[in-house]
Amino acid sequence: MSELQETAQEPARQAGAEDANQSQKDAVRPGDAAAAESTETNTGASGSTADSDNATDNALPASSSALAAISAVPVNSGKPDDFEPLTDTYERLRHSHDSAELSEFARRPLPDKADQAAFSRATALLEAVAGNPSTPIEDRVQLAQTMPFPNVLVKLSVDSAPEVRRAVAGNADDKNWLVGRLTKDEDAQVRDIALRNGRTSWKMRLEGAQNPQTSPETLDFLAKLGAELESSASDVLSSMVRRAVALNPQAARPTLERLAADSSPQVAKAARSRLQDQ
Repeated sequence: MSELQETAQEPARQAGAEDANQSQKDAVRPGDAAAAESTETNTGASGSTADSDNATDNALPASSSALAAISAVPVNSGKPDDFEPLTDTYERLRHSHDSAELSEFARRPLPDKADQAAFSRATALLEAVAGNPSTPIEDRVQLAQTMPFPNVLVKLSVDSAPEVRRAVAGNADDKNWLVGRLTKDEDAQVRDIALRNGRTSWKMRLEGAQNPQTSPETLDFLAKLGAELESSASDVLSSMVRRAVALNPQAARPTLERLAADSSPQVAKAARSRLQDQ
């Protein structure tokens, strides 16, 4: 080979050597090795390095978008940020000493019954408020007078304040077993109000008419049952109550005089006997 030819080929050999050295350097870079491995994997289907690079470039924005979308989803999706589970709220209200919060809750309008979940939650929480002695007494009385819900009224029926129990005793939405229990209350006014409640059973009325601690005013009320009041009531049951009133030592004379003219012979006889003994 001539000297001229060797001189012409020398730059090519140098360029090839430099390319080989650069390839060796590139092969030992950890980051580039991982990229090359990823590229090799992605090119399995197409066999093209250029297609692999394009696929990798296209995949990165998609992955970033997915992470952004996941991060954007709130943990309590579909619930307000201040949502508190029912049991947690119930316990918090039951033990709260914040009378202002309790009062606000007691007077808060109930949700529409059509929203069953919200309505049930509200009535359940009212039970906690009603049973908390830190709830202002005027609010407990108001709940006792107006609430038709047994779970709330049961809590209020054992309230330490007699005025609250009196309000429950007069509630026309009481269950008969609940108002019947109040006819045995330690407070005389609670007992009397409960005996006047139209939800009270005849059994409780009879026991009240027999109780010497029942007030003359309440006995006079019971003496009208089946006659002036509740005229459609059972004759047997109502006459048993009126006769018990006639025999009660607390019955006032005007009550006895009216019963002495009762349509039931047994009631009239008992009343006349009492009048003769006076």
